[in-house]
Amino acid sequence: MVPNKFPALQIEGEVAREGVGLYDRMNGVGAHEVIIESPDHKASLGGLPEKHLEDVFWAYRDRILDLRKDGRLRYILIFKNHGAAAGATLEHPHSQLIALPIVPTNVVNEIAGCQAHYREKERCIYCDIIRQEIADRSRVVGENAEFLAIVPYAPRFPFEVWVLPKKHTSYFEESQKFQFEALARLFSETLRRLDRALGAHPYNFILHTSPLHERTGEFYHWHIEIMPKLSQVAGFEWGTGFYINPVLPEDAAAFLRDADI
Repeated sequence: MVPNKFPALQIEGEVAREGVGLYDRMNGVGAHEVIIESPDHKASLGGLPEKHLEDVFWAYRDRILDLRKDGRLRYILIFKNHGAAAGATLEHPHSQLIALPIVPTNVVNEIAGCQAHYREKERCIYCDIIRQEIADRSRVVGENAEFLAIVPYAPRFPFEVWVLPKKHTSYFEESQKFQFEALARLFSETLRRLDRALGAHPYNFILHTSPLHERTGEFYHWHIEIMPKLSQVAGFEWGTGFYINPVLPEDAAAFLRDADI
């Protein structure tokens, strides 16, 4: 792990907010770090040995545990941009961590949806999704005892894949060694399936986990979303919030399952 050379946020200073007429403004306090995934410049995340990939997940976990001691920080976003089309500006294999003094709107909305489902049904919506996908099987890409990889029912992008822990858990950083071992196995397999099916295509992945200081244990379920860059977000998507995906999720899942890895 190293600090980002061109950070979006700076660790020094106190969080300051002020009103500007109708608007609110705050300074850019936080942290922006780069997690170097391999010393090999030409390595790919899917091509790393599983133990090496497990170590990457441990690095994520250790940085979250360290940064959540800082009372100024409320959310930690971990993501990877692979390839120029996905926003990567460096070729060396790496992912990024940004610690924010606020909970992002997308996260607030996702958690609110989970909480509404829980209030109505007294069940976690992601646990419901997992049960349904395991029973149906048509959108399952792979699984092991601890994790499930699926193409979601209404994916925004062609060959979008979610990797979810089968057992309900809200905080990525509270995972145990056996869970990281299982995650590394399935995540590696999933990336290799995507590589075989699509070629060395650009992609993003995002770790969705709970805010640092909010208790979401009953209704939120951490997971990772992988989004290959096979289509562009254009005027229709920006104008409506709807996404045009020409590939049926069942077809995408079948194609990935059939990939020779």
